[in-house]
Amino acid sequence: MTHALSDAALDQLFRTARTHNVLGGGVGDDTLRALYELLKWGPTTANASPARFVFVKSAEAKARLAPALDEGNRAKTLAAPVTAIVAHDLAFYEKLPYLFPHTDARGWFDGKPEAALETICLRNGSLQGAYLILAARSLGLDCGPMSGFDNAKVDAEFFGGTRWRSNFLVNLGHGDASQLFPRSPRLAFDEAAQIL
Repeated sequence: MTHALSDAALDQLFRTARTHNVLGGGVGDDTLRALYELLKWGPTTANASPARFVFVKSAEAKARLAPALDEGNRAKTLAAPVTAIVAHDLAFYEKLPYLFPHTDARGWFDGKPEAALETICLRNGSLQGAYLILAARSLGLDCGPMSGFDNAKVDAEFFGGTRWRSNFLVNLGHGDASQLFPRSPRLAFDEAAQIL
């Protein structure tokens, strides 16, 4: 890396980016593929890349998702052009011979208790979900990440018979800035960080 991003890019990714509750516009399949092509480069433990993504876009798929949504999230999620289910695969280690060929990394995880695998997946899958948000913003999309839904219902509906587990949802589209709440404050450096 040889230079910092421009202020305009930093604004788009962080400083003026907002969580949107009202999202419209179209999101093409090519944009979703481009989004994944960006987010996949973010670092994870041993390049394990345990996150899995389901882009819920069609009316039929939204109808399958609706019963799992908390009442306060249902209308905005059904109205959003796309909802990404950010999930993780508890059998992620099966891909390690390809993803981390330098050593037998599969052996580090194969046979571990599910609770240990869940910790690794939740940590790294959450990172990859954050990369999804930044990739979406970099492509000009707005995001509405949320956790107000029934994970067990989503898992049963979308991931039955697999070792995939849902983590959180991200609505994607083009936000209506007129519907934003005033921006909430953030902690100052000295409240949240230390330099030792």
